Amino acid sequence: MNRLPLHEDLYLIAHDQSGKPLIHQSSMALGLAGAVLLEQAISGRVTVAGGHVTVSGDAPVPMADGDVRFLIKKEADGLYDRTREALLASGVLVRVSRRRLGMLPYTRYQLADIASVVRASSGVRSAVEGWKPPDARCAALCGLVAVLRLEAELYLDQPANRLVGRLREIASAAPPVVGELVAVVDTLVAEAAVAVYR
Repeated sequence: MNRLPLHEDLYLIAHDQSGKPLIHQSSMALGLAGAVLLEQAISGRVTVAGGHVTVSGDAPVPMADGDVRFLIKKEADGLYDRTREALLASGVLVRVSRRRLGMLPYTRYQLADIASVVRASSGVRSAVEGWKPPDARCAALCGLVAVLRLEAELYLDQPANRLVGRLREIASAAPPVVGELVAVVDTLVAEAAVAVYR
């Protein structure tokens, strides 16, 4: 099976087997948007440096300082639903409708096969345990898992703080664009969490 895009792997890690999200949807959307930009940067389609995004092969996108933040926020709008629909279309997720108490209908989007989430998180687990050196994509996923505090979904027998520290260490040892974009997502997620209390 072909590797899923980075943001789809992150989506799978961020849900339990029943399809229930493990973190707030706004935080997840920011993480997904960061993953989209990270994958484009790692593949060389865009260059990110100092808060600026340049589309490779084209003229620089006219952006001022901080526009990486704007781009991630803009991309996050509706990305959660689009990611879920893409995973449904590819057969990774299935739509399940049920009733609570026999009356209240609800719909969940469950894994068609547990192997999808195992594949999504296997590189991260391998990097943390030192079985395989992480590539830039894996390091990016490590950083995003740490930022979104999804470390428990890796099912590794380590204290949470130590595991998060190791995930952040892997991300910071990657090419600079990984650390820069993970840090931006971290800041945006923290800002979104504080905004709830305003």
